[in-house]
Amino acid sequence: MTPQDDQDGLEAQFAQWRQYVERRPELRKSDTEELEDHLRGSVEELTSVGLRADEAFLVAVKRMGGLDDLSREFAREHSERLWKQLVLTGETEGAVEGTRSRRDLFAMVICAAGAAISVKVPALFGLSFEHDGAFYGLNISLFAFPWLAAFLAWRRQAARGLIGVMLALFALGAVAANAYPIGEESQSAVTTGIHLPIALWFVVGLAYVADDVRSSRRRMDFIRFTGEWFVYLALMAAGGGVLTAFVFGTFKAIGIVPEDAMAQWLLPCGGVAAVVVAGWLVEAKQSVVENMAPVLARLFTPLFALVLLAFLVAFGWTGAGLDIEREALILFDLLLAVVLGLLLYSLSARDPLASPNIFDRLQLVLVVSALVIDVLVLFEITGRITEYGTTPNKAAALGENVILLANLAWSAWLVLGFVRRRTPFAALERWQTGYLPVYAVWAWIVALVFPPLFSYL
Repeated sequence: MTPQDDQDGLEAQFAQWRQYVERRPELRKSDTEELEDHLRGSVEELTSVGLRADEAFLVAVKRMGGLDDLSREFAREHSERLWKQLVLTGETEGAVEGTRSRRDLFAMVICAAGAAISVKVPALFGLSFEHDGAFYGLNISLFAFPWLAAFLAWRRQAARGLIGVMLALFALGAVAANAYPIGEESQSAVTTGIHLPIALWFVVGLAYVADDVRSSRRRMDFIRFTGEWFVYLALMAAGGGVLTAFVFGTFKAIGIVPEDAMAQWLLPCGGVAAVVVAGWLVEAKQSVVENMAPVLARLFTPLFALVLLAFLVAFGWTGAGLDIEREALILFDLLLAVVLGLLLYSLSARDPLASPNIFDRLQLVLVVSALVIDVLVLFEITGRITEYGTTPNKAAALGENVILLANLAWSAWLVLGFVRRRTPFAALERWQTGYLPVYAVWAWIVALVFPPLFSYL
């Protein structure tokens, strides 16, 4: 092994150590830099007395383990590394997660209460969930996401300028939802109802990465946060369904029918508050939930790959065309979005230094299958637009599939290069995190520009 190989391996070790340290929310960027300087100084001192670079790194981490619990946590998480034996010698494994911060709990309660109160404000002006479903359908994300963003911005100590940007974007979202004369049955109501929450979720992402907006690592952390937040929200929704059933049944048994109270108070207030609570749970229980990521990714990647391959085989066997009416367009776009989300979630859970394995090959099959389906959908959409003209739904689907095509095509190339050991994993990660703003811009275009562009059709 050449000295250059030793140096490259050492830098890879530093990169993985830095990636872990930077994920700790209690540490600022200056703290991370100070820790890394201390670690590099120890490595240089040890290499100057004759140790190889990898040996010096292991010894330096062991020394830092005696100085800072952070290194012990890092070694504990990476159980396949030799550092664990070096750092944890004589130490008993403790609890995975400590008690939640009281300050975070207090802030979460305030933000969750704010979301619950805000969703009831329209009732003061005579609006109700029963008669004004279109209004609440377009605005529901505006009742929840700003409060989740407020909690994350408070936790990240966001700069005033960034807070101003987020407030302006939420105000734009309110304009898109309420200023346009969109009919309840119009296609613009559907496209706005789908794309506005996506656009606003990226504003939540700004709050999440407020401590380092330009960092690729922080964007990947937001992807991880999104997946874990969704898992928690789904679990809370299931539990809320059980609670609702018990409330309805027990009160009905004594002659009280709480249907109106549940529909007007429990479900809307609990729903928007749960959005904030789920974000707090992800932040508070990060190390526990992260263990779910590789399990979910490894479970659903082969299943989705099998389903997509089966669809392509059936499509080729039957020779039937694709039905690309509104519901089918939404279904196909959701399918491709799920595939992309599964890829992102898998990347966020993967050890960047691990060698390619069978799971990476399954990911390649998944991405290539999704790419072929995307091409088929694009071909059908283009044909329909050429023959019958464009509509808001078809235009939105066309743009989204073009954006997905570019992402999936380059992702397939990078995954292939990684499987063949010609492309570093970091290149795939940088591509995905760098592409996120493209989705955000398109979601805002559909929500803000499409309604007037298509005369609010």
